[in-house]
Amino acid sequence: MAEAKDSTEKKAGRKVIITCAVTGSVHTPTMTPYLPITPDEIARASIDAAEAGASIIHLHARDPRDGRPTPNPDVFMQFLPRIKQNCDAVINITTGGSLGMTIEDRLAAPLRASPELCSLNMGSMNFGIFHVTDKIKDWKYDWEKAYVEKTKDIIVSNTFAQIERFVRELGDGCGTRFECECYDVGHLYTLAHFLDRKILKPPMFVQTIFGVLGGIGPHPEDLMHMRRTADRLFGSDYQWSILAAGRHQINLATIGAAMGGNVRVGLEDSIYLGPGTLAKSNAEQVLKIRTILEALSLEVATPAEARAMLKLKGGDQVKF
Repeated sequence: MAEAKDSTEKKAGRKVIITCAVTGSVHTPTMTPYLPITPDEIARASIDAAEAGASIIHLHARDPRDGRPTPNPDVFMQFLPRIKQNCDAVINITTGGSLGMTIEDRLAAPLRASPELCSLNMGSMNFGIFHVTDKIKDWKYDWEKAYVEKTKDIIVSNTFAQIERFVRELGDGCGTRFECECYDVGHLYTLAHFLDRKILKPPMFVQTIFGVLGGIGPHPEDLMHMRRTADRLFGSDYQWSILAAGRHQINLATIGAAMGGNVRVGLEDSIYLGPGTLAKSNAEQVLKIRTILEALSLEVATPAEARAMLKLKGGDQVKF
């Protein structure tokens, strides 16, 4: 009876981490006027998302002149300190960068900032958004259409050697832990490989990603298959999180949360709040998923609780 009681108490006390990815490198300024572009806009969007309930903020940088993705650490450092000074959220910096960036580009800002958390893609893949060009006739900036179209003929590179380099330089070198991004079942097995070799160490923060053209689909059966596979591979050594692209964002996050997962929202992943309705801010999406979680009698994790769940080094150990 004592064992059953402990299990019940543990389940009742479960906290859900909300991650907000505020700008990313997928969407372009023409697709929505609400995409944060400048350092000031990215900082404000991040702080607002944290105040709405996000305990982790996932960050890319944009060239403030035209909104194109940039790896420039100097741009990151224009918003990272401001976010830290105005909220307690965990800062998660991309190592995925964007199309055409070198590994050195993708490492530059994380190595400068030494964050608590970085994203880490667990495999090379096709990442297609080229079909969007069929819907857009007039582009705000010259770079946008070519950038979107080239996703038809480019591979996002994350080889075994590249993954190991990210872990050695950021994990071993900076004490950074990772949001391990898994776009398909094979990525879970790659993560298990690095775990078995003790290059990565538990607890793992496993972000399963659905609905990107080139990765696993957005059907609830896909979500359940990823969950079952992760359970079999990692047991109790991981925290599960759900990221779904576009219109699938909220429904799959809701299903996943009910199944024991954490959730990710944000304008990087979807520019919509509901069918045909653009989200005017990242905070709107955070508030929407928070309302759903609380309606399911689930508690939202604070930044301190997220740090404990993921065994992060603490905000006082970063370099910004």
